[in-house]
Amino acid sequence: MSSNDPTDDRTNTDDATTSEAAGRDGTRTVDDRESARAQRAWWDGEADDYYREHGAFLRDEHLVWGPEGWTEEELRIIGPVDGLDVLEFGAGAAQGGRWMHDQGARVVASDISAGMLEVGRRIDERQERALPLVQADAARLPFADASFDLAFSAYGAVPFISDTAALMVELARVLRPGGRLVFSTTHPTRWAFPDVPDEAGLVAQYDYFDTAPYVERAGGLVTYVEHHRTLGGRIRELVAAGLQVQDVVEPTWPERNDQNWGGWSPTRGRVIPGTAIYVAKKAGTA
Repeated sequence: MSSNDPTDDRTNTDDATTSEAAGRDGTRTVDDRESARAQRAWWDGEADDYYREHGAFLRDEHLVWGPEGWTEEELRIIGPVDGLDVLEFGAGAAQGGRWMHDQGARVVASDISAGMLEVGRRIDERQERALPLVQADAARLPFADASFDLAFSAYGAVPFISDTAALMVELARVLRPGGRLVFSTTHPTRWAFPDVPDEAGLVAQYDYFDTAPYVERAGGLVTYVEHHRTLGGRIRELVAAGLQVQDVVEPTWPERNDQNWGGWSPTRGRVIPGTAIYVAKKAGTA
């Protein structure tokens, strides 16, 4: 899921929780079923607290690409969307979908977490609007082939799904010829560094090429998972899905943002990329 969620807490010290950092022993695997179950339960439980903590930063009707704080209005990665059919997958509370709707798009927002969608429903209720909200695993979308001109997500779904090669195929399926896929996720180089916001997070300690997931468990049950791909691996997945990679945007840390978000921080953001935004297009013409 997540919604604009840049959560990568590799510093959990809860005595009830054990964590296996990404690829530390190279043996831990988590399949799609485990990932989906953990993702749904985690975000159902965290939805209200997440909104209380990050809602002011994300705002209720903006597309914020990551913890750096850059918005689509500023970066113009997608461009005009007036009249387009748009899917926000891994939408969380659908902040980005609301922004797209206000730009003239016909929007559907989907997320695996009923809790996050409930936060979105309450936002819509306050604003007296009714954005279509659909509970769905992004890897198994309940939409017909060629339903959308654009699918996008800000830190949603991609880091939380085990088989992202299949995810890219599924997203390509629901796009029309000439349609675009745009998503942000943790920059792959960050996986080589400890997830702390200060100077200690500037020293590489881990194997960038080891793509075993980061896993947290409680009582033997997987409670939280994030999956890593190298830059080349991510691009190969997009190409294999029949998508043409048009850009990979690595936003810098803006001077105006003095906030930490987990391991994302001004200290690290000035020298290490924190977010990667992938832009791809389905072959053919609309």
